[in-house]
Amino acid sequence: MDLDRIQAVLRDRKIDGWLFCDFHNRDPIALRILGMDPERFLSRRWYFYVPSRGEPVRLVSRVEEHRHDFLPGKKRTYLSWRDLHGELRSVLGEKKTIAMQYSPMNNIPYVSITDAGTIELIRSFGHDIVSSADLVQIFEALLDDKAFESHLEAGRRVDKVRMEAYEAIARSVRDGQGLTEYDIQQLILRRFAESGLSSMGEGPIVGVNDHPADPHFEPTKDNARRIDRGNTVLIDLWAKLDQPGAIVYDITWCGFVGNDPPPKYVEIFEVVRDARKAAIAFISGRLAQGGSCFGWEVDDACRKVVVDRGYGEAFLHRTGHSIGEKTHGNGVNIDNLETKDERELLPGSLFSIEPGIYLEGKMAVRSEINGFVNHDRQVVVTGAEQEKLILLDV
Repeated sequence: MDLDRIQAVLRDRKIDGWLFCDFHNRDPIALRILGMDPERFLSRRWYFYVPSRGEPVRLVSRVEEHRHDFLPGKKRTYLSWRDLHGELRSVLGEKKTIAMQYSPMNNIPYVSITDAGTIELIRSFGHDIVSSADLVQIFEALLDDKAFESHLEAGRRVDKVRMEAYEAIARSVRDGQGLTEYDIQQLILRRFAESGLSSMGEGPIVGVNDHPADPHFEPTKDNARRIDRGNTVLIDLWAKLDQPGAIVYDITWCGFVGNDPPPKYVEIFEVVRDARKAAIAFISGRLAQGGSCFGWEVDDACRKVVVDRGYGEAFLHRTGHSIGEKTHGNGVNIDNLETKDERELLPGSLFSIEPGIYLEGKMAVRSEINGFVNHDRQVVVTGAEQEKLILLDV
């Protein structure tokens, strides 16, 4: 753990301390930030309080007194639950503002880990509890230069595979090969492996016509359709360099097999494209003004375009998600639908913007890019942006 940095961040945010607590390894966030082994089972409650200034204190059961000795600071122990309450009250002292893995109204469930009873206990001592959500993303989700470069390199390789996939569809239709959605998915996975990329055991989405109206459609040998002239084709693919610490690149593009796509398909693509661009423009404008920008606000800005154009009910998911070493990272999501993500887009944040319109039984469009807030507080799109449907010449 980086104690100096944790305390500096607490001071910067005017938080008196950060209380980590766990029972039976229920809080993976605490384990990661403190550098604890998630495979080492602990059977008793433990607490680790990091003040914004001064020495940390760990409070542990006498049954497991030495299990936390690698952590810095003082050690205090308890035997009974009464001891625990008294020691914890003493450790925290007079009224403070204390961060915990908690989210008011469960708005950010990803960080809402501390149980209600523990929150009640700490509040009974007179303390104000605030969410650790932004602290968590500072220590778990913000990218340094090396991590960001791995994302960019993954993007260059994934974009090449994406173009190859659409070219393979065009050849298949022209030559009568009869390739299916599943065949193209498997081609993408082969090319990922050949390109030094990993999709972490997950297959990309390749869907024609109404199949991607299920936003998480998964092509299989059994459900896959042959891709033919006149089909709409959505491809959602994600991967990272096959090396430790690499960061994911995650995109979705849409195309049509032929030169005369249905007017409705063109219409909904343009709505989604405009919504995607509105989200980036909103972030750019807010940061240029020197203001803070929060995930829920960006979702609203993006979704408004879709709603105003009459397709609000067909936009079935949040606008985007955090991206890290996993496709869905532990930073701010672009969401005011499934959750109200009140986390701030901080320098180093990487996230997707992926509005979609899903017309059940008919067709679907999603347009996904990756956005990054750099250390000059500018938002950049890290790969190509789809402005028009891909039209496959067959």
